[in-house]
Amino acid sequence: MELVIGTKAWSTWSLRPWLVAKKAGATFDETLIQLRQENNVSAEAIIAHSPSGLVPFFSDGEVAIGDSLAICEYLAETFPDAGLWPTDATARAFARSAAAEMHSGFSSLRGECPMDLAAPVKAVELSEATQKDIRRITALWNDLLARFGGPWLGGADWGIADAMFTPVATRFRTYGVKLSDYGDAGPAGAYGERLLQTPEFRAWEADI
Repeated sequence: MELVIGTKAWSTWSLRPWLVAKKAGATFDETLIQLRQENNVSAEAIIAHSPSGLVPFFSDGEVAIGDSLAICEYLAETFPDAGLWPTDATARAFARSAAAEMHSGFSSLRGECPMDLAAPVKAVELSEATQKDIRRITALWNDLLARFGGPWLGGADWGIADAMFTPVATRFRTYGVKLSDYGDAGPAGAYGERLLQTPEFRAWEADI
């Protein structure tokens, strides 16, 4: 197995499947490409591995896929005992929905508050569109934590949905976002902190 990723301080989409692969116990080669290099160096390095010209890119024998969520799904099927999706069908449906919502949504938060693990913590003034994204995430986290009992979105086991939202938790930390300002009475904020304390994320952050 090989996972091609971008700069660890910035690449949210690389972070997600990397966390899942580590949690699954997969043995894989990590190929790191530094992004935002001059003279198109990054693009040329990526295209040597990824036909789409994007990272992450994952290969395992004849399997070659370049979408973060698709990589996570493949890992869940390859390592069924890792518990990357909840075993309960209802919890699994909600977790998949949450992961898909993150995969395709929250564009204002992404654009206005890019992940930068090397940046100092600094509160910023956020647009109404980004605040709307944060309110939705806060409500979603609180709903799933209450519905399935936590400590993770699908219940007792950390899984793909949690990986999908880990970069969001880094954004909240970097930009000084307090979820108590967005309707949280405590559970969502505590969940965000838990995401940043997993051994897998701490290993990623230690290597930036």
